[in-house]
Amino acid sequence: MLNSFKIGALAGVTALAAGASYAAVMDAVPTDSWTITNYYKQSVYNPDNTKIGDVDDVLVDKTGKVTALVIGVGGFLGMGTKDVIIPFTDVTMTRKDNGNELTVNETKDTLKAAKGFTYDRSSTSWKPA
Repeated sequence: MLNSFKIGALAGVTALAAGASYAAVMDAVPTDSWTITNYYKQSVYNPDNTKIGDVDDVLVDKTGKVTALVIGVGGFLGMGTKDVIIPFTDVTMTRKDNGNELTVNETKDTLKAAKGFTYDRSSTSWKPA
């Protein structure tokens, strides 16, 4: 036999389950959607088609809108790379050779001289270096 505490707890769990809402499952891809893989870990070039870095992260706001790209510049074989943040509106994507090419109107030297950022795992956010 259930005591009144167990009955109350069971009623509360049942009420929570009945009132819980679930995310809608889509049956089609939203129009004008892009995948993050179009940007994440992609090479970035300047207008002269010189590689200036790679995308290390894609920043989004609370609504899911992409706001900026974190680009790793400089260094050699992954050592000495500096992460800078470029506004997403300053990045151009063009189709090239069955893929995408990202371009920013900056030079590698300009980006190497820009303010750097480091990723803070404890707050899961980028902080000034």
